Amino acid sequence: MGEKKAIIRLEKLGKEFQTSNGPIKALDDITLDIMQGEIFGIIGLSGAGKSTLVRCINYLEVPTGGEVFFEGQPLSRMKEYGIREVRRSMGMIFQQFNLLAQRNVLQNICFPLELIGTPKDKAQERAKELLDLVGLADRAKAYPAQLSGGQKQRVAIARALATNPKVLLCDEATSALDPNTTKAILELLKEINRKMGVTVIVITHEMSVIEAICDKVAIIDKSHIAESGTVADIFSNPKSKIGRQLIMGDTVHNRQFGSSKMIRIIFDGRASNEPVLANMILACKAPVNIMYAATKDINGTALGQMIIQLPEDEVEARRMMNYLEGAKVPYEEVTENDL
Repeated sequence: MGEKKAIIRLEKLGKEFQTSNGPIKALDDITLDIMQGEIFGIIGLSGAGKSTLVRCINYLEVPTGGEVFFEGQPLSRMKEYGIREVRRSMGMIFQQFNLLAQRNVLQNICFPLELIGTPKDKAQERAKELLDLVGLADRAKAYPAQLSGGQKQRVAIARALATNPKVLLCDEATSALDPNTTKAILELLKEINRKMGVTVIVITHEMSVIEAICDKVAIIDKSHIAESGTVADIFSNPKSKIGRQLIMGDTVHNRQFGSSKMIRIIFDGRASNEPVLANMILACKAPVNIMYAATKDINGTALGQMIIQLPEDEVEARRMMNYLEGAKVPYEEVTENDL
């Protein structure tokens, strides 16, 4: 198999909005490669610039600086027709589903096909195939008002796939859904990615969404990319303050620590059923104080980190660090300022 190519490349992308109080930078110097066939997550807090970024990717917002490349072609040099073609290659799903209330499920899915002049019988055939794919073959005649939130999002996914896009943009697509429905929708997106080879871009503020399905992630903070990389790398060792906040949550802040040494143990792919901490406590015959733990089991491997306070006794503390070194468990000393 040949090397994967970047289906979307953002190069020094910038977006500025003019307001009555002067210009506001929504995006600044964003450079990212999204490879063909991967599930790529973009995460940030509210107001970080995520939604503007997704609208720049499909040129619903025209960037004020830098470039968007789709399959190697710069969008800034395309005529309106070329940009429409690119948009047709990018399906989009939203938080609020955006279904047409007066049309039934089948008609909703046919809508984008009507817009490009697909014959009615062909459009309906495609819509039925997609309804089958999203598990709603029996709801073709139902109207949006008769569907649950999860069903509406399944219809929206089917509609977004109607024109055979190469990319599926998901803007906070699960944030209006309950946890079980979210899980089912994420599984469906994973299946679509696997079966159809569609590149999926997930915009979210929830780390659990990234953890569940993404291969790679970019963390956006105050209009910049704070860090990006594989989900495994970012989860096991976030480099940025915002990365640590998103992964570890706010609970680690505002704690009072004693005078003894604290270390951050980094789990970077060990078998998740290996009881590292318990083994260390048993071997060293001394307790530790767990200040914070944020570990995940991803496909049977442990990823994440744990902050522990070692015993005040220097000898016991050194013994524990020696144990970790011997077991090849990465760790680093931390202070309250590092958290």
